[in-house]
Formats: sequence, C-alpha cells, structure tokens
Amino acid sequence: MNKAKIGAIVFLLVIVGVLVFLITSKEKARTEDLHEAMYYEVLEGKIVRCNLCPNRCILSPGQIGNCRARKNIDGKLYSLVYGKIAAKHLDPIEKKPLYHFLPGTKAYSIATTGCNLRCKFCQNWQIAQVFPWEVKTIDMTPEQVVEEALKSGAQSIAFTYTEPVVFYEFMLNTAKLAKEKGLKTVMITSGYINPEPLKNLLKYLDAVKIDFKGFSDKFYQKMTMGHVQPVLDAMKIVKESGKWLEIVNLIIPGENDSDEDIRNLALWVKENLGEDVPVHFTRFHPDYKLLNTPPTPIETLKRAREIAMEVGLKYVYTGNVYDPEGSTTYCPESREVAIKREGFFVIENNLDEEGKCPSGEKIPGVWK
Repeated sequence: MNKAKIGAIVFLLVIVGVLVFLITSKEKARTEDLHEAMYYEVLEGKIVRCNLCPNRCILSPGQIGNCRARKNIDGKLYSLVYGKIAAKHLDPIEKKPLYHFLPGTKAYSIATTGCNLRCKFCQNWQIAQVFPWEVKTIDMTPEQVVEEALKSGAQSIAFTYTEPVVFYEFMLNTAKLAKEKGLKTVMITSGYINPEPLKNLLKYLDAVKIDFKGFSDKFYQKMTMGHVQPVLDAMKIVKESGKWLEIVNLIIPGENDSDEDIRNLALWVKENLGEDVPVHFTRFHPDYKLLNTPPTPIETLKRAREIAMEVGLKYVYTGNVYDPEGSTTYCPESREVAIKREGFFVIENNLDEEGKCPSGEKIPGVWK
C-alpha cells in the first residue's frame, strides 16, 4: 500500500473519530441539561418502559412518550420539561376550583407543556398538546418557584393548567421544598397516574382536584384516548391518603350529560369516596376539536346538581356559569350560608378557623 492510500485512510479515521467525539459530546451535553425521569425500566436493546402513568409507553432510543414530555436517550428516560415553565400566575384558589381548601386565598400556579391524555375538549391545548420546544418557556428551579410563591403572598403552590403528572419530578421536588417552607401544595390533575408514583407524591401534597371526565370507559376512549378505571383507582388512593379531594366533571352536551351518567357518577362517589367529597359540575365551552359542540345549557348543570344531591352528596356545585345557588356552600343541616362566592371570589365566609358553621356544624375541608 502506497503512502498516499495510507494517508487517506488515516485521514478518514481521524474524521470518523472527530465525528464520533462531537456526536458523543453533543449527546452528553444534551443529557446533562435534562433531568432523568423516575418510574421506568430498561428492557432489551436500550428500550425503556415508562411506568409513571397507565399509558406505560415503550420507547426505543430517540422516541418520545405519548405525553410529549419524556424521551428515551441512549437507554435512559429523561424529562424534557423539568423546570421549563410554560405558564405561571397568581390565582384565587377558587379558580382551580377548590371550594373547601383555604377559601379566599391565592395559589401560585405553574405548568409545563404536555399531557398524557388527548382530550378533544382540551381548553389549554396551546400548551397541553404540544412539545416543549413549540412554545416559549422559562427555566426555573424548585427553589425559585418556592421563593416566588412566598414573595407573592400565596398560601399554596398549585401544579395546574396542563397535566402535572407529566412534570412529576419537578412537581415532587418543588412540593418537598414547599412543605419545608410552610407552603401548602395542590395538584390539579386528570388523575391518570399509576398507584406507586401517586402514593409517593401524596406524602408532599395537601390537596388534589381531579377532573373526572365521564363515568364510562367508552367516553374515556372516545374523548380522551384513555381509560376510566385508572382514574377511579386514583381517586380512591387520594381519599385513602387523607389528603383533601375535590372532583370536577365537565358536562359535554350529547356525550356525558344524561341523567343516568350523572346519577352513576354521583352514586360511585358516594359509595367509594363518601358523601362529603365536593363535586363540581362545570359548563363546557366549544374548544380545540369540539368547536361544533354547543355550550352546556345552564339547566343541565342545575339538573346535575339536583341529581347528585338527591343521591346523597352534601356538597355539589356548578361552575363556569353564573349560578349563585350552585356556587354557595351551605351548612348541610341548618342550610345556613357557610361561604358565598361570586365568580372566583369569596364575598361572605361564616365559618370559623375549624370550619364550623354558626350553628356548630363542622364542614369538612382545609380551612387554615
């Protein structure tokens, strides 16, 4: 072999080596900027299975999960959204809605992009149904979130707007720190999460509001690409944990608005969670992929509230609509006004710090 050929081979080997070094360095730098995910297992060939939610996505290297927030990089699962905040606001706690949790206070509210369901009626789809690089985000650490929450005067941090399950690691670390600093934490979620991660997270949360889409699995498959049973299981786990729980059911005309749907939901709540768990029936507005579906008639919401109360639920509300009766908390026996609300604001609170009515009746909730 002449010197020219040897030189060419050496040159090619050097080029290949440089390319391998650059690719490896780039991959290393990319993963150093990311946070390794929790709750996954490595299968053969660097394939991973995510065990955070019921989707249990199986991902080859380079693939991103159904949530658009977790990626397999060289056989390890990483969060693409850790600390990448897509929305933050100071909200009334009633906006979540949580009606039996620190009424009249503010919640420092944050979200990243992503969601592990595909709800056709998603009302935050601009950030929930996108990849993290498709919208503007800001980088924040758990320490910065807690510091800003304390400066804002909020009494709680709310993980909300999109689906907090997909930014599980950031939520968990922030909730741990918030607890140390005396702030309460709440998760506003669809409840599509596996039991083990949920039980671990609940150690550091004070309240959970679950958006219960509809009582039938057929509805869940058609409208969310998910299943109902994991959500039922999650609600039981939250209730059993002793953390405060409230439930919201968005009523969509022609989909989950029949008297039978409402009665079945209310009966299940009463039999499995108890009559004291607040249930909110809220009004649907055309959005995302259901632009041709009309808004929920107010009469439907009022009828839903009546049915749930007939079944035996004590605290039933209507939402996304002006309905003074449906937004007021009443003392169950005396029917005194406990808390009167207008929109997202408390205009009258007759409960003491223990949640007792003037008559002495105790209303369940977190009041201080």
